[in-house]
Amino acid sequence: MAAPIFRCFSWFRWSGTLNLSGFLPLGLRKAHSGADGLLAAQKARGLFKDFFPERGTKIELPELFNRGTASFPQTIYCGFDPTADSLHVGHLLALLGLFHLQRAGHNVIALVGGATARLGDPSGRTKEREALEKESVQANARALRLELEALAANHQQLFSDGRPWGSFTVLDNSAWYQKQHLVDFLAAVGGHFRMGTLLSRQSVQMRLKSPEGMSLAEFFYQVLQAYDFYYLFQRYGCRVQLGGSDQLGNIMSGYEFIHKLTGEDVFGITVPLITSTTGAKLGKSAGNAVWLNRDKTSPFELYQFFVRQPDDSVERYLKLFTFLPLPEIDHIMHLHVKEPERRGPQKRLAAEVTKLVHGREGLDSAKRCTQALYHSSIDALEDMSDQELKELFKEAPFSELVLDPGTSVLDTCRKANAIPDGPRGYRMITEGGVSINHQQVTNPESVLIVGQHILKNGLSLLKIGKRNFYIIKWLQL
Repeated sequence: MAAPIFRCFSWFRWSGTLNLSGFLPLGLRKAHSGADGLLAAQKARGLFKDFFPERGTKIELPELFNRGTASFPQTIYCGFDPTADSLHVGHLLALLGLFHLQRAGHNVIALVGGATARLGDPSGRTKEREALEKESVQANARALRLELEALAANHQQLFSDGRPWGSFTVLDNSAWYQKQHLVDFLAAVGGHFRMGTLLSRQSVQMRLKSPEGMSLAEFFYQVLQAYDFYYLFQRYGCRVQLGGSDQLGNIMSGYEFIHKLTGEDVFGITVPLITSTTGAKLGKSAGNAVWLNRDKTSPFELYQFFVRQPDDSVERYLKLFTFLPLPEIDHIMHLHVKEPERRGPQKRLAAEVTKLVHGREGLDSAKRCTQALYHSSIDALEDMSDQELKELFKEAPFSELVLDPGTSVLDTCRKANAIPDGPRGYRMITEGGVSINHQQVTNPESVLIVGQHILKNGLSLLKIGKRNFYIIKWLQL
């Protein structure tokens, strides 16, 4: 067994004080003799919500971050449990928090919970998460690692600001838990946790009072998350944990564990939770997740999610989900007051997020799909790939047909199973209920023309009525 490492990094201590009377209003308050303090800037954006422990965060934490990062960068981590094979928009704020810290010169760690996901985090949940098989968790963990690395690469390549950045590292906590034996681990770690303190956590209290109660596996989750923080503190010098506001209890457990063993101070920062218009938390459990994996949510769907944000949310989302400077956001909103019908802030928000998640190609794809669907652009249709068409019309049947000489509109509709056989299907065409590539066709006997009915990419978009789409890929053109 790899026994827990209990040693202290005394060289993390610092001296001196910082004359800060508090964080609020951080957008106006000076931090470290300047208005550009990292924590102040993110508090002003609304990205950083709470700080823990309250004692010390008004002086020590700002000083920790506002020191010269080139010579003394800090290390911050945030955990992501692989309960699915993709992250979703609800995870983006924590990632943006890591990216902002990285941009300020600090080293950040995205921790995939390949071990903790098998227990299930009870925080913010009214009932126990459905247990996942070990193989499913491992497959999800591999997918999340790849996704996190791709997001970090997009951030590095497309959002560089010319400053030296810190590192971005992806780890999996199964790497250290698979070396542990249960009894040895409990003997070494368990004695440092008090039952009264663990039971007092709000997330635990809520579950204990619920009809379903709480399992031992869930109850033990906060111990493992606390140990994760301790392990990263010892191995990587990590002094700060970032998480959603529902993670505060778990962060507190980590702080108490580390402080008890080492005497050192560590800190927690929370980001707000993103909710739907009904107030429900966005995520897999609520059934309203907007995924970051293209196979689950296309770039077009992600783009449209942000384009559809109401005016009363878009300014806040520009501050939370983008790297745009606050003065630029103010300018965007000022223009919006003059021309609200253009939805300029929503389009800029959607473009920034889609580019971060899917890269420049993904943003271009989203814009092509938008033009093809909402602006009936033939040029956009011609430039779309098979994949984009399938993403755009997920519910639309996709057919591959051979273009025989003399193939008519009627033949095409029937081969695609788009209209019923007999006179009724014939009348649907003559009565104007059918269009090909956004052009209405009323003659069933018309022969298909390449360049009109068949685009240069070999595709035809068949629409029956107002909402029924059929995608046809022509072979042997």
